[in-house]
Amino acid sequence: MSEAEHRREPKYIFRSFEAYVLPRMAAALPKWVVPDHMTALGAVSAAAIGVCYALSGRSPNLLWAANFLWLVNWVGDSLDGTLARVRRIERPRYGYYLDHTVDMFSVAFVCLGLGFSPYLLLSVALMMLIAYYLMSINVYLETFVMGSFQFGYEYIGPTEVRVILILAGSALALGFEPVLELGNVPFGTLDFLTLIGIAVMLLMLLRRIVANLGSLAKLEPANVVKEPPATGGGQQG
Repeated sequence: MSEAEHRREPKYIFRSFEAYVLPRMAAALPKWVVPDHMTALGAVSAAAIGVCYALSGRSPNLLWAANFLWLVNWVGDSLDGTLARVRRIERPRYGYYLDHTVDMFSVAFVCLGLGFSPYLLLSVALMMLIAYYLMSINVYLETFVMGSFQFGYEYIGPTEVRVILILAGSALALGFEPVLELGNVPFGTLDFLTLIGIAVMLLMLLRRIVANLGSLAKLEPANVVKEPPATGGGQQG
């Protein structure tokens, strides 16, 4: 099943805003800008965000730079598909594969950057990365099995996550980072909030898996004998 056949079901908080703004931004882009340029912009900005986070111990200004780069990332990541649809130059399978491959590496850059920063333990950052990958795998399975593409969970999608990270980065840049010690391990506010976020991510994932299995069980009841496929009639001469 190609992406052209997948039903997109956005429920995100900024859904209405993006539905209004993104097509107009795409229509205003010069003709020489193509969707792959937007994808590259999103990928490069994600790598730069990771670098800013990793080096943020040297200067809090790098956190402000990361916040700006999140806006650049939103433009690139959100406009590649929108630009293709506005110009009617979609490449469904190519775009689907490229976009999610780039997302896989982009999130790794960001999580590793946070893990090497002074604000988040590397172990917590890796847990967040694993949780993201688990949620992504489930989305890809849904797309194939159920023909329904919904990348975010509940009301939280990629844009909402960017806003959360921008707010967190702003708080850290302004010096809001009390640190507690559990044993000999220093835990910061961002560590605790991230662990809570990971728990919420896994709960949302479990809820969606249970709902999906319930829906599929109704479509394909257990222990129902299937009739064998009909065979052709007489032999051809």
